[in-house]
Amino acid sequence: MNSSQNNIQNVVILGGGSAGWMTAAALSKVFNSDKCNITLIESESVGTVSVGEATIPQISLFNTLLGIDENKFVKFTKGTFKLGIEFANWKKKGHSYMHPFGTYGTNMDAIQFHHYWLKMYLQDKAPDLSAYSLLCNAAYKGKFNRSQAIKNSPLSNIAYAFHFDATLYAKYLRSFSEERGVTRIEGKVKDVFTRSSNGFIDSLLLEDGQRIEGDLFIDCSGFKGLLIEQTLKTGFEDWSEWLPCDRAVAMQCMPKDEVKPYTKSTAQDAGWTWRIPLQHRIGNGYVYPSQYVSDEEALETLRGQMESEPITEPNFLRWQTGRRNKMWNKNVVAIGLSAGFIEPLESTGLHLIQTAISRLMGFFPHRGFNQIDIDHFNEQSKLEMEQIRDFIILHYKLTEREDTPFWEYCKNMPVPKNLEDKMALYESNGRIFRYETELFDETSWLAVMHGQGLRPEGYHPIVDNLPEEEVSRRLQHIQSVIDKSVDTLPTQDEFIAKFCAATPD
Repeated sequence: MNSSQNNIQNVVILGGGSAGWMTAAALSKVFNSDKCNITLIESESVGTVSVGEATIPQISLFNTLLGIDENKFVKFTKGTFKLGIEFANWKKKGHSYMHPFGTYGTNMDAIQFHHYWLKMYLQDKAPDLSAYSLLCNAAYKGKFNRSQAIKNSPLSNIAYAFHFDATLYAKYLRSFSEERGVTRIEGKVKDVFTRSSNGFIDSLLLEDGQRIEGDLFIDCSGFKGLLIEQTLKTGFEDWSEWLPCDRAVAMQCMPKDEVKPYTKSTAQDAGWTWRIPLQHRIGNGYVYPSQYVSDEEALETLRGQMESEPITEPNFLRWQTGRRNKMWNKNVVAIGLSAGFIEPLESTGLHLIQTAISRLMGFFPHRGFNQIDIDHFNEQSKLEMEQIRDFIILHYKLTEREDTPFWEYCKNMPVPKNLEDKMALYESNGRIFRYETELFDETSWLAVMHGQGLRPEGYHPIVDNLPEEEVSRRLQHIQSVIDKSVDTLPTQDEFIAKFCAATPD
């Protein structure tokens, strides 16, 4: 039987960075420090992976939970706003498209908008899908605003995320956490002690001789998984057959032009480069497969993509795509890179931290640790990562490119059955089905499948109930409203200058 005497009293978080401090901030917001001690162990000498971050809109939910003022947060992290991701050279060289966060058009007669658009587009009687997205048009024109209280207007529902300096975000959350009683210990783990009775972790011995005991341990130690893998030998499921990129190199430079509110991903001969605009700099990186590209070649490619001279030394990263067999094993919960890694293509890294924290809150244990809770946590974590994995694989699989060995491999590789089914369903009749709480919705799947060249053979038959002339009139009206709405928006530079400009260093 559960009682207050059996409640978790000591939570130990191993590792700082975004994962550690997001976890500490959330737990310190929920638990009173006199009821539950939260200790975070990190070492300044151990670098974090953070190289500047792009996010997805769900990050706002996390910040709202903490009660963070958005303007202050953007100012502190030198952030900018993000309306979507542009993908260049993915379908084929010279082609680009935008994956926006917002919707396309508006649904009609309970049927998704894109079916009406498809009927006309397949007859060359309608422009490309992006013409019906407020966010696509605003992003390319450098415009941004938050949602406005205007009835029946696309301006009333503007979905956005952020680009920000992840190191500064962790620093921001550290201050937040320490104000709420989180104890930070500077140190490195020398040894891990487990209980002989059940194999649970009992305590961590630090290099300076401190011994830190805990009831629940959160492993935020990065790729090495010091607790979840090196100590508990949890095992790992490798996904590199579908996601062969296993390296990245990152550098920063100064912006040359107006900073526009979107991330850019440009496919290379093998892998892809990113461009993430912040207020004070541009984050650049190249994600590549070591099987096809050497570190030296990667650095040369990245330098060739950058718009100005680098202001930092190159930061090389290595990983293996996949996930732990269990994200929660005994009394250890892995959060962040220690739980697994897909790759940064659709900016899901911080989101997976966020959802792991939320899931942990939902299944928060007592000191008895019910196995049924742990099993459900692991099953939900597994499903979420596999669904995101499939969406990322889609970008590589769905290409016309066979101009290099890398793209030839990607185009012809077998993919997981759920992804096969999604592609086949859309190709047959334009239908997109979202499974349960799947992160990426119909709009996202539509953006990438259409953007990468998949064309349906048909559309929803109910569309034919509406006369073609009426469909055409409605499409033109939607496009007109979007164009006029975009014209009313300030530029992102104007918006930031008014509300959240960072203080120069």
